[in-house]
Amino acid sequence: MAAAGGLAATWYGIRAEDDVPVRIPRLPAREAAEDELSKRMYQEHQPSLLRRALDRFWEWLDTLFNAAAGVTPGGPVGLAVVIAVLLLLVVALRLRLGPLHRAPAGAAPLFDDRPRSAAEHRAAAEQHAAAQEWDLAVRERMRALVRSLEERAVLDPRPGRTADEAAAEAGRPLPGHAARLRTAARDFDDITYGGRPGTPEVYGRLRDLDADLRRSKPQPVAAGAGSGPGGAA
Repeated sequence: MAAAGGLAATWYGIRAEDDVPVRIPRLPAREAAEDELSKRMYQEHQPSLLRRALDRFWEWLDTLFNAAAGVTPGGPVGLAVVIAVLLLLVVALRLRLGPLHRAPAGAAPLFDDRPRSAAEHRAAAEQHAAAQEWDLAVRERMRALVRSLEERAVLDPRPGRTADEAAAEAGRPLPGHAARLRTAARDFDDITYGGRPGTPEVYGRLRDLDADLRRSKPQPVAAGAGSGPGGAA
């Protein structure tokens, strides 16, 4: 109470010793009051900033649901039915589409869900290159290269194959191109998934490798030689 009395005395400009009122200008009085109210004894019982923010959020949420219930036929019961129907639609859509799979960075499948021939991938790559869209040109040329090896039976067609896997597998029957295949797969991964920009030089290397592979003759692979990527060396 002594603090409150001091505050009142500050506000009204009263001195306790002689009871002679002293008028204080408005601005100094306001500053004195703010200084007094900033003391810990006045703050310790106030709710925290986080608590006040949460209270405001729940008030807003309650207002929102009340408004929705007011415009929904049947009031709160009708609103509950609408929410239940929406949840059922989400569940049905999830079941229809199946589980969502995210491949780890650098190990995503080389091809998308729409199969295309090597010639189609090459044509798309040349179109992107003509437009100087080097990221897309590199991707399509790498896909053309691998699809061509599948069409020639150098590689077995396998959905979900990554660029690294394709390079390692193709390097065994084509050992003379194994190092270039690994470099091509690394360029493809860095540009497609690593944020590295494509360049005309990278695309030119891929285009030349694709042409050389088309003229190459695969060698027989000894049984057991393809146990892992290390066999591509």
